[in-house]
Amino acid sequence: MTSALDWFKSSYSGNDDSDCVEVAIATVNATVHVRDSKDRDGARLAFAGGAWGQFVGFSAGR
Repeated sequence: MTSALDWFKSSYSGNDDSDCVEVAIATVNATVHVRDSKDRDGARLAFAGGAWGQFVGFSAGR
C-alpha cells in the first residue's frame, strides 16, 4: 500500500538534502506515513487519527 503514496518533503526537514524527512498521507484511512529520504525502502512510521498532531506538537515543543 505505501508504494502508491505521494511522498513530499516535510516542512520540518532541514534546508539541505542530507536532513530530509518525507511524508505521505493515505486518503483512504487518513494515515500519515513518514520516512527518511536517504533510505526510502527502510523503516517507516505510520500515524493514525490524532496521533500525528500529538507527535508534531510534541516535536515542535522540543
